[in-house]
Amino acid sequence: MFKSYSQKVFGLIFFAACIKIIAAPFLELGNDEVYYWTYALQLDFSHFDHPPLVGFLIRASTLNMQWVSELSMRLGAIVSASIGCYFIYKTTSVLSSERAGFFAAVLYQAGVYTGFIAGFFILPDSAQLIFWTAALYVMSLLLFTNKEKQIGYWILLGLLIGLATLSKVHGLYLWAGFGAYLLFTNYKRLFSWPFIVAVFVTLLCVIPIFYWNVLYDFITYRFHSERVTHTGIDTASFITEIGGEFLYQNPFVYILMVAAVVAFKKISFQQKNSGHWLLWMSVPLIFIFWIVALFNPTLPHWSGPAFIPLMILAGIYIDQQKPSWTIYLLRTSLGFVFTILLVLVIIVQKYPGNFGSQKNENLGEYCPTLDLSGWKNFSVTFKKLVAKDQANHIMSESPSIIVGKWFPAGHLEFYTSRTTGLPLIGIGPLQDIHKFAWLNKQRPALTLGADAYCIVPSNVPFNVAESYGSYFGTIDAPIVIEQKRGGVVVRNFLVYRLRGCIKVPQPLL
Repeated sequence: MFKSYSQKVFGLIFFAACIKIIAAPFLELGNDEVYYWTYALQLDFSHFDHPPLVGFLIRASTLNMQWVSELSMRLGAIVSASIGCYFIYKTTSVLSSERAGFFAAVLYQAGVYTGFIAGFFILPDSAQLIFWTAALYVMSLLLFTNKEKQIGYWILLGLLIGLATLSKVHGLYLWAGFGAYLLFTNYKRLFSWPFIVAVFVTLLCVIPIFYWNVLYDFITYRFHSERVTHTGIDTASFITEIGGEFLYQNPFVYILMVAAVVAFKKISFQQKNSGHWLLWMSVPLIFIFWIVALFNPTLPHWSGPAFIPLMILAGIYIDQQKPSWTIYLLRTSLGFVFTILLVLVIIVQKYPGNFGSQKNENLGEYCPTLDLSGWKNFSVTFKKLVAKDQANHIMSESPSIIVGKWFPAGHLEFYTSRTTGLPLIGIGPLQDIHKFAWLNKQRPALTLGADAYCIVPSNVPFNVAESYGSYFGTIDAPIVIEQKRGGVVVRNFLVYRLRGCIKVPQPLL
């Protein structure tokens, strides 16, 4: 059907994108996805948790928020994964061959992180993947073709790394890995004017992040530094990181990458030192996260981009093997990741139960599938409750929804506040409400005598009386709205009526 390897890559990209587009509407948005919707609601130079680019990507994929759905929200991630896959193919073709490039592209789509986590769910990583993979491609052109003397490619590299950093700050590692490689192969390039111009372009790109943090006393870096200040070796965290990387990269893909690293000296590289360049762009960053994990809890997807060069290395390795176990694992890896997607859709839609707590007081806690279901139906029922309360004059004419944590605030913002028209206000410590402290500035503040609703999903327990008892004269017993799946109650939504505000919360900013 496909004669050339470039056609096979486009076929792979098209097939993967179609599967994801079909699946997207069947999974409601996850915790992180609805949270990053707030970045699109309020565009800024940067945000409490991350740089701003994912908000702009959501604006683009939702047609400036005129087409808002699970599919439109995730379309940016799906497109990003498709573009990233093509750049991996092109980079590997420069270093070796188009056949190796095709194998690397398959590994990229089969990676749970590259093809599914950042390639399906909308995250800051989704935006970063475009620029990370594009930067690797431009580096390969500068290092291993005749493009080195063309200043335009250096400026483009600086721009791509800058945009990767505007997605997530560890995009700056692209310069660290590239610089370390040049230091050990041709250190004079580090002082060449094209290199300096490229770095300057990156610095220009990150000015918005710096400017925003100056305005807010470098709050982003204070927040993240508090996450990595633990002392003492944390063996459990380290094992979790290693195990998480194994799963997040796809076990079959991970095995192929490890096999390629082990067989590194036996691999024939057409471009001198290209293998060492791939290692410099990967291994140090992985080691950095391993060291962090040795002392602090980490999330496995943080190191995700570090494995992309190893996919290229594995593609070259597979290309040079005789038909063997590597091809078998390659095919299995692709089937594995799309099987995960299919199984996830079936479980979220039909599984009669949850995988978390079965106790009534925290029903569904620690069940990840509940992040992806139930919010639409709850919001429909809640909207009817609000209308009934208004008709019976139980609540004031303009009640708010108040929340104390950024999750489930993201879900309540996207599914409930957006569809009911009730403003959502975050009330709690900045470390708990995050971006909602900034959204509060553009919304009607809680006023004396006003009423509000507080919605507590049973899988995210929250003490309403303890948190908001001092702000309201009356807190009614909660109304329970059940979420059923497969005929079984899997979660309860507790709706509290908070009436008669007696104290106005002080703004956090």
